[in-house]
Amino acid sequence: MSSNYLFVYGTLQKDVDNDMSRFLSINSEVKGKGYILGKLYKISWFPGVILSDLKEDKVFGTLFKLKDVNATFKVLDAYEGFDAHNVESSLFKREITTAFLENKTTINTWVYIYNQPVENSERILSGNFLI
Repeated sequence: MSSNYLFVYGTLQKDVDNDMSRFLSINSEVKGKGYILGKLYKISWFPGVILSDLKEDKVFGTLFKLKDVNATFKVLDAYEGFDAHNVESSLFKREITTAFLENKTTINTWVYIYNQPVENSERILSGNFLI
């Protein structure tokens, strides 16, 4: 499965205003706010998501439509510590999940999933890294 969309929930959100969030904004179009099903954790200065099947486990963020998927992911994968040739040791992995937008539409989208143990990490119960 493939997608031209990326759902972000942490430091890539436009409101964070850093080099990588600006890069994403230039190379994509905001499609809307929404959520995915998952559990959000404070890993360090950045968050990480573990996907969930439970409707009450919501992680809030922004959906972007990428202009050039391969070129954009080449940069973002390096930022997120994702190596497609060595997924097991990657800090994050990139997977497709469903995003539920505020306008009631659903879209299959890429999302960066935390790929390390979360036992010693604090869960962000609000599901929103920015509040």
